[in-house]
Amino acid sequence: MAQLECNIQKAFRRGEEAPGFQLDVCLECDAGITVLFGASGAGKTLTLDSLAGFLAPDGGRILLHDRILFDSQSSVFMPPQRRGIGYVFQNYALFPHMTVEQNLAFGIAHTPALERHRRIREMLDLFGLTAHAARMPRDLSGGEKQRASIARALIRQPKLLLLDEPVRGLDYQLRHDFYAVVRNIRQSYKIPILLVTHDVTEGFVLADRIAVYRAGRIVQTGTPDEVFLHPRNAAVARLLGITNVFSGTVEELDPMSDTSVIRTSTFPVKGPYLPGRLRGDKVWFCISSEHVALSAAAANDRARDNQIPVSIVEEIPTPSTIRLLLRVHGEAGSSNGSGTPSQIETEISRAAYNKLGLATRKDWTATLPKAFIHIFPEQSE
Repeated sequence: MAQLECNIQKAFRRGEEAPGFQLDVCLECDAGITVLFGASGAGKTLTLDSLAGFLAPDGGRILLHDRILFDSQSSVFMPPQRRGIGYVFQNYALFPHMTVEQNLAFGIAHTPALERHRRIREMLDLFGLTAHAARMPRDLSGGEKQRASIARALIRQPKLLLLDEPVRGLDYQLRHDFYAVVRNIRQSYKIPILLVTHDVTEGFVLADRIAVYRAGRIVQTGTPDEVFLHPRNAAVARLLGITNVFSGTVEELDPMSDTSVIRTSTFPVKGPYLPGRLRGDKVWFCISSEHVALSAAAANDRARDNQIPVSIVEEIPTPSTIRLLLRVHGEAGSSNGSGTPSQIETEISRAAYNKLGLATRKDWTATLPKAFIHIFPEQSE
């Protein structure tokens, strides 16, 4: 049985004009970091607030270490202060009229004095706050406020830690300092840690498991590699930032060679064999931009597997790479199934970009390796 079991439903109104919102979440977590990932407004913070007791679900059940925190059928609703949960808010929520030490002491006011003093010293040392113990929150940097907020959440020795977008507003270095802090917490405290983010990179840096949210529901869970390499459907792929998402029709199936051929509106691709599919079935597939290879066009490229003639329509520089948007030759107004002209995106290093000499050529070949083509098991669009 998992340390945390959550199965809750909650109807939520955004306003008089906005449509209703239904949170319907089933989540099980053990020790380690579970990242709740998804777009803003998908229901991630509502889940944390329900777990913490700041929000009463309409139905369902929450168990933490076999202790019932909420059960709609038996009318159990344990108040927040009795749940044994630490919560770090987006704005840190430190008491502005108290020093760092007083903020830590507040949560364990009824603990015997010697034990209270020991825990405060331990937290101050663990989070590098000893020199700031007498400071007010207004005198702390963003990173110091963050560490103080986490220390206050942990000083009560919670059985569950909730982090709501904890690096929002922090610069690059402070973000990476925080990632190290969270990894240390994971090693020292064998409890479930739920971290909310809509930054896909942050999710993959920190997560033991990821729960992908969409419109109030968890649509996929798994390790970072499982989720990113095998998204359940096109909607999940796009949430993860995968832009090469296409629809097509199954044209050939060959179980002996573990191969299928899918024809899009502009090009065919060879992919893995599709058990249970039939010729003529519509499918969706994706490939991440980092796996798309770009090379100078050759006369026999069309005869090779998954070699697609393209031209470069846009170059987008990043600090270490160049993203290239590629238009398939002979597109003739077709689309990728979503109503927009189909393009292929690739991402190459700056060294590879300079070596290719992009300015001197117009015709290129994009290669989509069969091993990296993922065909979705679900059709969501």
